[in-house]
Amino acid sequence: MAIQHYPSGPRRGYGGLIGLAVASLLALNFTLAAVQGDYGMFSRVAILAEVTDLTAERDRLAADLARMQNLTLRLSDDYLDLDLLDQQTRDVLGYMRSDEIAIR
Repeated sequence: MAIQHYPSGPRRGYGGLIGLAVASLLALNFTLAAVQGDYGMFSRVAILAEVTDLTAERDRLAADLARMQNLTLRLSDDYLDLDLLDQQTRDVLGYMRSDEIAIR
C-alpha cells in the first residue's frame, strides 16, 4: 500500500466550519428564546410582577367584600344596628333630628 502525498497539503473542506456556524446559530437562537421568548426570563419577571399586583388587588377586594358583608348584616332584619341605621339615614336621605343645627 502506497502513501499518497498531496503536493499542496491535504485538501480541507468547509464542512467543519459550516457545522460550527450552524451550531453557533442554534445556540444563539436557544439563548435568545430562553431570555426573551414567550417562556423566557423577561416573561417570567413580568408574570411574577403581575401575580404580585393581582394578589394585592384580590386582598383589597376581599377586605372590601368583608366590610360590605358586615354592613349588610348590620342593616338586616335579624340584626339591626341603630347607630348604623341613623348614619345611613343621614348620609343617604339627608335627614336630621329636630334638636340638631345644620351648618353648611
